[in-house]
Amino acid sequence: MIKITEAKYMGDFRIELSFSDGMTGIFDGKTLLQRDGVLLQKLKDEFFFKRFFLDSGALSWPHGLELSPAKLYQNCKEHAAA
Repeated sequence: MIKITEAKYMGDFRIELSFSDGMTGIFDGKTLLQRDGVLLQKLKDEFFFKRFFLDSGALSWPHGLELSPAKLYQNCKEHAAA
């Protein structure tokens, strides 16, 4: 099972992610924020967005939003190949 081992804020709603297999990639939160949802509203505030943390290998925020490490891994792979 893939996990996120490190996450570093890069500015402009982008987070550099390191995964348990050694791959690294950039998650662009702006694409996520284009969607609607109660949990996504708070993330539109960059100060709140930067409060992410890792919880059991998943990217998480204090209000309960958690993003799947497997989906973020796939997203980073697809953007690296583009």
